[in-house]
Amino acid sequence: MTDIKHYDTILGPVITEKSTMVSEYNQVIFQVALTATKPQIKAAVEGLFDVKVEAVNTIRVKGKTKRFKGIKGRRNDYKKAMVQLAEGQSIDVTTGV
Repeated sequence: MTDIKHYDTILGPVITEKSTMVSEYNQVIFQVALTATKPQIKAAVEGLFDVKVEAVNTIRVKGKTKRFKGIKGRRNDYKKAMVQLAEGQSIDVTTGV
């Protein structure tokens, strides 16, 4: 895959308290395209960050229904990928690629 395809697959890192705690166990969490598969995510992370990926777990998060000034709205669905890196590998998500 080309770098442009990699950027279409990986949309950005998820930076929360829980994702920061998981980084201690050599895992990184990314927001990915809804149509991305586990092999595509693995290839994209390995291609963009030059690391070895051991496993990829995905979860599809359903958007919430919200109200703003009495008007119903709905947040978009999105997909998260928890990427397990090989021993000794790391990704610093606070810097850009």
